[in-house]
Amino acid sequence: MKEALAKYILKKVKMSDEDLQLILSYFKSRTVKKKEILLHEGGLSNRMYFVVKGCLRIYFIKDVGTEVTRRIIFENDASSSMVSFITENPSNEYIEAVMDSELLYMDRKDFYHLVETLPAWEKFYRHQLEYAYVINTNRLMSFITNDATERYLLLLKENPEIIKRLPNRLVANYLNITQEGLSRLKSKL
Repeated sequence: MKEALAKYILKKVKMSDEDLQLILSYFKSRTVKKKEILLHEGGLSNRMYFVVKGCLRIYFIKDVGTEVTRRIIFENDASSSMVSFITENPSNEYIEAVMDSELLYMDRKDFYHLVETLPAWEKFYRHQLEYAYVINTNRLMSFITNDATERYLLLLKENPEIIKRLPNRLVANYLNITQEGLSRLKSKL
């Protein structure tokens, strides 16, 4: 399981085998079932997850009770509810397994211990934060400047796996449109 994580880390930053093995030793494995909630709103996000197999989604619930999917994480990607993870404040988000999934995770205290003691891990973390910033900014700009069709076509181009592997309900939610709107949009294209 940890081979995929090792490749993921080394793709982002170079480090010695010794440092890599130390980092990998902090990760634990966990298997979760479809619809299992890993983090509830109000809980503390104290784990960084790496998806070995399956899919997680990070979402929040608007005042009217509507779910809004902020992030989808497939295999060979990592994430958490970052605002809570960084600030240690209660999360406004949920993390849910979209399908049966195999995960590796590191506890927050271990994560930051490595940030403070291993320059390569600090560099990796900076890379992750920069990547998250770019993704979130581009997504926000897309919602502001693109209509539903443009957002769908952009998703099809940049991350077709979401459209191929997830039910229309989640794809529509991720695009911030109704399922009916997604169906109409797909029939036009």
